[in-house]
Amino acid sequence: MARRVRPGTAGTALVIAMATLAAACAAPGADNPQPQASSTDTAPMSAPPTCGSDPITMTGYFETGFPLPRELTAEFTKQYPNVTWDIREDQFAVITQNAPRVLADNPPDLMRLPQVSELVKDNLLKNLDGYAQAFGWDKWPASQLEQLRLGPGGRPRGEGSLYALGLNFSMTGVFYNKKLAAQVGMTTPPATLAELDDVLEKAKNAGITPIVQFNGGATGGLAFPLQNLMASYGPPGPINDWIFQKPGATIDTPSNLKAVQHLEKWIKAGYFQKDVNAVDYATMMSRFIDGQGLFMFNGDWESGNLDKQMAGNVGFHLMPPAEPGGKLAAMSAPLTFGIAANAKNADCAAFFLDWVATDQRAREIGVEVGGSRPMGPADAYMPEVASDTVTAGTLAAGADIAEDNGAMDFIANATGSIYAKSWTPGLQKLVAGQQTAEELLKTVQADYAGQVEGN
Repeated sequence: MARRVRPGTAGTALVIAMATLAAACAAPGADNPQPQASSTDTAPMSAPPTCGSDPITMTGYFETGFPLPRELTAEFTKQYPNVTWDIREDQFAVITQNAPRVLADNPPDLMRLPQVSELVKDNLLKNLDGYAQAFGWDKWPASQLEQLRLGPGGRPRGEGSLYALGLNFSMTGVFYNKKLAAQVGMTTPPATLAELDDVLEKAKNAGITPIVQFNGGATGGLAFPLQNLMASYGPPGPINDWIFQKPGATIDTPSNLKAVQHLEKWIKAGYFQKDVNAVDYATMMSRFIDGQGLFMFNGDWESGNLDKQMAGNVGFHLMPPAEPGGKLAAMSAPLTFGIAANAKNADCAAFFLDWVATDQRAREIGVEVGGSRPMGPADAYMPEVASDTVTAGTLAAGADIAEDNGAMDFIANATGSIYAKSWTPGLQKLVAGQQTAEELLKTVQADYAGQVEGN
């Protein structure tokens, strides 16, 4: 699929021209005194809280292998030297399992969050409505915050109070190795799913692994190409309804069945590496960087890394539609962080989240390291990005998704355990030939219904 080109994106650099934020966060002090507020969850604040001037040690629980949060915290300490960080890191699968216990027993000030409905139901996350009013987050584009809003008791998602914020707005799609693409005659990204199938077959016949993917452990990565295929075959609305636990929503639909059957066809055709069920995320990344596969389904959070590791040799495109001219859709969601309900330094954590979205240098780090569009006001500063980088491609693709209103939350976020207990084992069984496409969707839907009813 040829990426849409908008006026002003051609040339030596991709420039997303937006006005620099007029009121960037200034360090508290004599030049810009700001009162230290003691906030409650939803009570109005007389002024936005800050981190004050006394020494503070912020505690964080972050996902290992992703440099963006650490880069941001390091820059924050440069600008606010009274704030230091004590950070613990774990794999996302471990965070998913540990989140309720960690938030209850040893609440961090700031935490990378898995699915949030159960955490809200159990009163483990701080309601951020008071901060949203004080900092003006409610004036940001509503779509940025929709996935982070929850109703009473954690349901439904998509409306109600704000319980988290994103360090950026991430998106999944298809990365490809340009040198390997040239070897199989791929000069432009596929415009339809049939064209993608054709390229995959050519790669297989040329002795090139068509898709390098991970599917090992408790959080399998075949959910990425599966959701991309769901985006090819059907609209994003019903999938979001299911993820947001809207009444009557189901994942077992005719279009989603076509998507799983298409994934099953790829598996049987040998388009994934033979040991895909034993490959973890880090191994997938290492193999792709080493040139061991043509395509990789992954998120734009790797754009900055790939621009460094494979400079000039990586392209990115959104999953093409099943039919020519179809609308574009992709998993696009905030890199979600929340504040523990009993966090010691909640005000400073909220100030940090606002700084990430509004400070010029923080937004540059978000693009350079995170490879994604930062959250924040619609007219916030955006840095220039060289047009020949994969980061430029992912940023432009994000604009295309916004234009087509094609953003979906991740299917793994529907309930707290649906990823580890349903999607991952089901997809591993699909690879092993132990479950059919029809059985996968029916099993996941039954698990989902039980988990939702149990809450």
